[in-house]
Amino acid sequence: MPASKEMPSTLRRSPKKAQETWAKAHDSAVETYGEGERAHRTAFAALKHSFEKVGDHWEPKKRKGPSDPRARSRRGRSGASYGGVDVEGHTKDELLEMARKAGVRGRWRMTKDELGTALARANDRATAKARTP
Repeated sequence: MPASKEMPSTLRRSPKKAQETWAKAHDSAVETYGEGERAHRTAFAALKHSFEKVGDHWEPKKRKGPSDPRARSRRGRSGASYGGVDVEGHTKDELLEMARKAGVRGRWRMTKDELGTALARANDRATAKARTP
């Protein structure tokens, strides 16, 4: 099935380049692995290389590259994943500012890993809210 029909709502609210990146990777993965979860994971891995999730959509990253320890690992199985938040590419001060904008409470006491997890949760809430009519 073409990626345009499978595209998640968070990508539909994102820049055209993010949509194109995901669609191209998804279609290629479907040819290689077949339709299903593996094609979606592959497409999101490609997307996370250049974009990060902010609230209910994806925005371009300052620097391309892995967004978390799991993405950097060889098989993608070790380390934490932060739901598209680029913890590796931001300083703690930048993460604190993002957390302030997202309304994360208790952010001043959090480590970078905790901020990444809290931002991922805040992004999930924003996505759920955007899906509600």
